[in-house]
Amino acid sequence: MSMIIVSGLSGAGKTVALHALEDLGYYCIDNLPVSLLPALFEEQKRITQPVAVGIDIRSQYEGAKDLIQMIKQLKEKAPRTQILYLSASNEALIKRFSESRRKHPLSDTGLSLPEAIAKEQHLLSPLMVDADFQIDSSATNIYELKSRIREWLNVKDAKTFLTIESFGFKHGVPVDADLMFDVRFLPNPYWEAELRAFTGRDAEIQDYLGQFDECERFIADTSVYLSRWLPTYFNSYRSYLTVGIGCTGGKHRSVYITEKLAKRLEEQFGLIHVRHRDLPAVI
Repeated sequence: MSMIIVSGLSGAGKTVALHALEDLGYYCIDNLPVSLLPALFEEQKRITQPVAVGIDIRSQYEGAKDLIQMIKQLKEKAPRTQILYLSASNEALIKRFSESRRKHPLSDTGLSLPEAIAKEQHLLSPLMVDADFQIDSSATNIYELKSRIREWLNVKDAKTFLTIESFGFKHGVPVDADLMFDVRFLPNPYWEAELRAFTGRDAEIQDYLGQFDECERFIADTSVYLSRWLPTYFNSYRSYLTVGIGCTGGKHRSVYITEKLAKRLEEQFGLIHVRHRDLPAVI
């Protein structure tokens, strides 16, 4: 049974940390009143996923002055319970609150921003001392923060959900495409009357396009490009990455190229989700 308690200073990256843990398969709960931690521990026995719980200064105000003692008791029952504590310099926190224009949780007490930060540091200091892992996010971006969490948990094989999607430019470009390739320069089966009714999944279109050297060269060159650069995209810890392949109508050339690329790349990247946006769904 595994539980991570995520806490730290407001603005230091607790939400980003919870999102990173959620991407790693954790069941995440944010701003849980600390008085409910024991009940969550009991409920976790029925949850198959590991659990991550966000505890911040607001949670402390809702009860449980003996938070540290409660966590120690949880660790006795479940030794795999850990505390992740996030901090940042005063300068970094002030800059982030100024840029986001959000209020500090303690600002309602009449404190200035520097005073609110100082008070929060004092209130959360027992958690920081007892933390299993601390991250100073002062000079890190969200990708580096996620990377630190993965390194701490020794996660090396998290997969990005890779999709290769065909589409037709005349119907608009896909809004979720991270990379996009235009194959309208390839020979168009649409102008062959006997081929017009088929799609790029049919043998008739595959035989037609397969006879052109430029089709094979494009598939080969694009496969090399994606093989080289997709891992770099994955290293930024994206959960999803979509490659769009577009022709005019999204029926012939883009479908053919999408199928061929997916087949070539699956050995390197494993399961690839193939989607043909502008073809009727196959039931």
